[in-house]
Amino acid sequence: MISRRNIRVKVMQTLYTVSTMEETPKPGAAQALLSKHFESTKHLFSYLLFAVHEVAAYAEKDAFQRSAKHLPTEADLRVNTKIAGNEWLWRLKEDPVLQQHWKATKPEHTLDKDLVRKLYLQLVETPEYKAYTAQQERDRQAERNMMQFVGDFVMGDEAFIQHVEDLFTNWADDAELTLGLAKAYLSRPGGAELNHFISADKLQFAQSLLATVLEKGKHLEEYIYPKLKNWDAERIASVDMILMKMGVAEFLYFETIPPKVTINEYIELAKEYSTSQSGQFVNGILDNIHKELGATGRLHKTEYRKFS
Repeated sequence: MISRRNIRVKVMQTLYTVSTMEETPKPGAAQALLSKHFESTKHLFSYLLFAVHEVAAYAEKDAFQRSAKHLPTEADLRVNTKIAGNEWLWRLKEDPVLQQHWKATKPEHTLDKDLVRKLYLQLVETPEYKAYTAQQERDRQAERNMMQFVGDFVMGDEAFIQHVEDLFTNWADDAELTLGLAKAYLSRPGGAELNHFISADKLQFAQSLLATVLEKGKHLEEYIYPKLKNWDAERIASVDMILMKMGVAEFLYFETIPPKVTINEYIELAKEYSTSQSGQFVNGILDNIHKELGATGRLHKTEYRKFS
């Protein structure tokens, strides 16, 4: 579920944190930090689905509260709760892995209840919701379309996005990934696979990349420093140096990753996470090292399938 680009970001962040530590981290500390980054992504994905669930399920709470008034109006007594029985909503409710994760992370303690109510009241005024509740029969496609609409409605709301951004420090890094995963889940609920949020091969890649850069950092620098020319290594942005080490590590020790993929990935990460000149700088250094390795027969790459 997690892309290799996202993995590279997590490894980069872990390496940066380790580089700022005053003392040498204890054995296993860096890998534990990397795992924590992945857990944060999983938590964010789970939280998005919980919010969608709560907004859709609010229909029953709204109906109960209105009917419990001292002098309920006719409108209070006729709140349409059709969505509460939505098949796709119930699949969300009954996903055992998702329920287990919600039980462990307790998202109900941090989700803004006033925001849920506000979103629900806005939802019921939409033409899509009114058309859905106007149909007495239940059509499976209509049920599915409605939950997808609720997901898009909630996850597209500016106030909700601000709420999530304030709550999750990893939002900027994981927003695109987790929003995509959450919307995909709502089109086919029941397969959150939170226990397998990152595949075994991708986890191995992440752990190996982190360990390689940490263990062979000095060796990797030996390829980078000669290419710096007039650059003062001490003045190079620390993120740039980390990204270049990761790139050289992929050249030397990850034989199934095409060099062009490596270079392009780290150019984009440098542009996004470092200075305005970093993309061009990282591109120049990695490209020179790549050419040197190829010319001297030190670049050993195997045939590969699509690597993303």
